Amino acid sequence: MTMVVLVGTLDTKGLEYGWLRERLLRRGVDVVVVDTGVAGSPRIPADVERAEVARAAGVDLEALRARGDRGAAVTAMARGAEATVLRLHREGRLHGVLAIGGSGGTSIATRAMRALPLGVPKVMVSSMAAGDVSPYVGSADITMMYSVVDIAGVNRVSEPILANAADAVAGMAEGFAAASRALVPGEWGGDGAPPVAASMAGVTTPGVDAARERMTELGYEVLVFHASGAGGRTLESLAGQRLFAGVLDLTVCELADDLYGGLLTAGPDRLTAAGRAGVPQVVSPGALDMVKFGPVDTVPERMRDRHVHVHNPSITVVRTTEEECAELGRLLAAKLRGATGPTAVCLPLRGLSTLGQPGGPYHDPAADKALFDALRDGLRGSAVEVVEVDTHINDPSFGRAAAKLLHRMITRVSTTSR
Repeated sequence: MTMVVLVGTLDTKGLEYGWLRERLLRRGVDVVVVDTGVAGSPRIPADVERAEVARAAGVDLEALRARGDRGAAVTAMARGAEATVLRLHREGRLHGVLAIGGSGGTSIATRAMRALPLGVPKVMVSSMAAGDVSPYVGSADITMMYSVVDIAGVNRVSEPILANAADAVAGMAEGFAAASRALVPGEWGGDGAPPVAASMAGVTTPGVDAARERMTELGYEVLVFHASGAGGRTLESLAGQRLFAGVLDLTVCELADDLYGGLLTAGPDRLTAAGRAGVPQVVSPGALDMVKFGPVDTVPERMRDRHVHVHNPSITVVRTTEEECAELGRLLAAKLRGATGPTAVCLPLRGLSTLGQPGGPYHDPAADKALFDALRDGLRGSAVEVVEVDTHINDPSFGRAAAKLLHRMITRVSTTSR
C-alpha cells in the first residue's frame, strides 16, 4: 500500500492537514500524520504525536514550553521530525512526504525531508517559497510550492493549491512505491552502471563532454552537475553519502568565487566530501581563471580595471591574477591532501577554459603557471597523483585522459575490495 507522511504543526494548521488527509485517502493513499506542533492542542489526531517526536529529539517539550523558548522548541521538533521520518522510511511506511507551513513549519518539515534519500518524493507548500528557498532545500530534491496566500484556512485560493500538492505527492508516491527509486550507496540498480559525478560549466563543456562520453563507453552512468554554487553543493552532499563510484571534478570555479566574493560560491567545503568519504576522484583546476559576478555593474570596483568579460546579461567574469591563481593552487592542494581515497589532479597545461585556451581573451600562461606551480608544491610528498596533459581543458584528449585515469582508480578500488 502506498503511504504518504504528513508532517506538520497540528495546533496551528490542523484544519488544513485534516483536509489534505481526506484528499489523499480519497486518492486511495494511506496516510500517517506526524504532529510537530509546539504550542496549543492539536486540532486533529495524529498517528505520531508530538510527545513521541519530542522523545525522538531527546528533549522535554513541556520544559521548553514552560521556559517560553519557542526557538529551541522548533529546533528540537525539527530534529525529532527528522528522526521520525527516517524511522518510517526504514520501516517501509513512507513513500512520500508532504508538508504545509510558514517559516517555522517549513523549517521543521524540510529538515526532515533533507534527511531522506534522494528520490523519495518530498513536497513542501510554503508561504516562504517565493523567496530564497536555499536554506530549506539545501541539496535535496524537495519540490517547493508557493502557497500564494498564507496557510490559514481552505479557501478559493488555497484549495486548488493544496489539492495540487496532495495529488502531486500521491502520484509521486505511487510511482515511487512501485519502483523504489531512492539512491542507495553501492547499489547502482537498473543495468548496474556505476554512477560517476562530473562538474561542468559552459566554459568547460567540450572537455567534460569528452570525458562523459568516454566514461559512458567504459560502462558508467555520468551525472553532470553545473558548477553554479547549488550544483557544487549538491555534488558535495551526494559524494559525502557515497552515492558515486567516482567523481570527475573537472570544474572547480566555485572555489574562486568563494575566495574572492564571486556570485556562484558553493561554500568553503567545496572539494572535500569525496576525499573525506574515500571516493576515487580526478580533479582539474577547470575555470579557475575567472571569478563570476552578476550583471556588469555588480563587478567590485577593485576589479573593474581588469579584463572583464560579459558572459551573458546575468553573468560577468573577471580574470584571476597571478597572485590569486597561486593562492587558488595552494587552496586546491590543501583540499586534495586531505583526501582519504584515491585522488589525482589533471593539469591542462595550455588553458583552463574556453576563455583561457590559446587565442582566448583569458589566455595567460604566466597566471596558469603560478597556479600549477603552487599546486605542485602543495602536493609534493603527498599520495595525490599529478598528471600533466599538454593541451587545454576543452581538447577532447584532455577529457579522455581524465576519464581513463578515473576508470583506472575505480577499477583498482573495486578489485582491492573483493
